[in-house]
Amino acid sequence: MRGLAARENAGSLAPVSAHSPIKVPLLAAIAIVAGNMIGTGVFSSIGFQAGPLPSGFFIMLLWLLGGVLAFCGAVNYAELTAAFPRSGGEYQMLSRVYHPGVGFVSGWLSMTVGFPAPIAAAALVFGDMVAAVAGGESAAVSRMAAAGVVILVTGAHLISVAFSGRFQWISTALKLLLVAVLAVCGFLLAEGKGGGFLPGATEAALTADRTTWLVFFTSLIYVLYAYSGWNAACYIAGEIDRPERNVPRALLIGTAGVTVLYIAVNAAMFYATPAPALAASGNKAAFTASQFIFGDSGARIMAALIAFGLVSAISAMTWAGPRVTQQMGRDYPLLGFLARTSSGGIPVAAVILQSALVLLLIFTSDVEAIITRTTFLLEIVLLLTVWGVVHLRIRQPDLHRPYRAWGYPWTTILYLVMIAFTLAVILKERPEDTRWGLAILITGVAFYFLARSPQRC
Repeated sequence: MRGLAARENAGSLAPVSAHSPIKVPLLAAIAIVAGNMIGTGVFSSIGFQAGPLPSGFFIMLLWLLGGVLAFCGAVNYAELTAAFPRSGGEYQMLSRVYHPGVGFVSGWLSMTVGFPAPIAAAALVFGDMVAAVAGGESAAVSRMAAAGVVILVTGAHLISVAFSGRFQWISTALKLLLVAVLAVCGFLLAEGKGGGFLPGATEAALTADRTTWLVFFTSLIYVLYAYSGWNAACYIAGEIDRPERNVPRALLIGTAGVTVLYIAVNAAMFYATPAPALAASGNKAAFTASQFIFGDSGARIMAALIAFGLVSAISAMTWAGPRVTQQMGRDYPLLGFLARTSSGGIPVAAVILQSALVLLLIFTSDVEAIITRTTFLLEIVLLLTVWGVVHLRIRQPDLHRPYRAWGYPWTTILYLVMIAFTLAVILKERPEDTRWGLAILITGVAFYFLARSPQRC
């Protein structure tokens, strides 16, 4: 068993082989990335943007910028994951790059909000889609449906890693098809009651107004949330076949493909739907857009398909998240119960703990609160991880890097500058949400000092 003293020398740690006997192929790894990314955000985010920023040009600029930033983040994560191909995501990378305490806090954030929060948000939107199919607006029905799908998916992921992989790539393929159909039909079948996308006099006036840019970067919160998940393959790197080669491929192929789909489907929804209707839709933007594209009956069918698509997102995060807590359990005796696996390689206790936290959020929060309260924290972790590429290039220039970040240092600088600026805007515009997030961070620091008793070899 690895000792804490060895982990204190973060840069000297060798990759640890996965405990699972089954290796995930590249196709399933790409499905994990796409499945994590395509979830709540793409089906709901534009509803939160269209009110404060009712311009097709600015909304498309938001989604393009989000895709560029996600790709820049992915190329940098690919370098770190290829160098340290162990499951655990930021937890294991930050432990090696900086200090085990930094990694522990990032793992704590992943365990408490990083995965439970977006799973809960996706489940709540799933519940709303189920209620829409049933022809009602019952909050009780929505939340019960949300809880039900979480329990069912959790059960599925307690079977085996092989089953998880097959289910993930099949469900993700169907979800990609769903998003593509929505994008194509939005332009072919809708009457075009929304706005255009080329800049005009209105956009020129908005550009000159300082408030517009504050609104723009505040709205970027929802876009960044929608793109979150581009780093998903890092969390199961130890379970992926030839991770130093296939994890970078999964990150880049998955992120680039989803970016194209995101821009297309949001353009279609904005084209088909009047901005006031989108603004009033809240987290049911895709359902509202479907009403303008397919009519009421067709919209119910789309709601059912969207609900199924969200199952893929819930599944992807239910698979990836527990691998972080599993690695923490291997490193810290206090959390040792989280490291135990079944004969099929499943971290049972970690999966159950995550799902319990998801169920708690489902019955105590709502989609918008989940998005705004978690984005600030998660972007801090992403920022720190991408800076780790620069840190290691300076401190360990001879480190074996099977993959080197494409476009370095420009892709790295662009990501760091834009995310830092966006965090500053969030801090200014949403102080209550950031205080909530920082409270979670502080509890993670406190828990680290409680849990860091050394392990014996």
